[in-house]
Amino acid sequence: MKKVLVGIGLILLSACMGMPQNVSPIEDLNINKYLGQWYEIARLDHSFERGLSNVSASYSLRDDGGVDVINSGFVDAEQKWSKAQGKAYFVKNQKTGHLKVSFFGPFYSSYVIFEIDEGYQYAFVSGYNNSYLWLLARTPKIEDEVKIRFIKRASDMGFDTKTLIFVKHDK
Repeated sequence: MKKVLVGIGLILLSACMGMPQNVSPIEDLNINKYLGQWYEIARLDHSFERGLSNVSASYSLRDDGGVDVINSGFVDAEQKWSKAQGKAYFVKNQKTGHLKVSFFGPFYSSYVIFEIDEGYQYAFVSGYNNSYLWLLARTPKIEDEVKIRFIKRASDMGFDTKTLIFVKHDK
């Protein structure tokens, strides 16, 4: 019975490390350019960010080769800021935009950068399945052309872009 439970646990953990069928990570990531502050422009709804506005993420290198992650957002219903600290590690190598990120102990989930512009001003990111999608940018507002490109590309990949939440940044 113990072997069965361990096996099920490994299957569940590995399921969270995959990526949507039509998504491929970028293969020329420059992690030093990616570090720093990013603002969440759009996302699909999920429980751990529900009700948050003014969402941002900050990335910095860890001594062990990973990346420290600090996500923050304003909880509108409670009128207070919320912060979550996590860590991420490269799944394949530092050039491949596929990381595993954890905010809860030993449990990791995929973070897949599938598009980034040459100047590292915006990034398209997915999770392990089509329920997780983000548009990140270096500033709280971006050009409509980037939003349109994001929606088109994500829709073509099978994401439900009709349910995207465009994040308010006013604080």
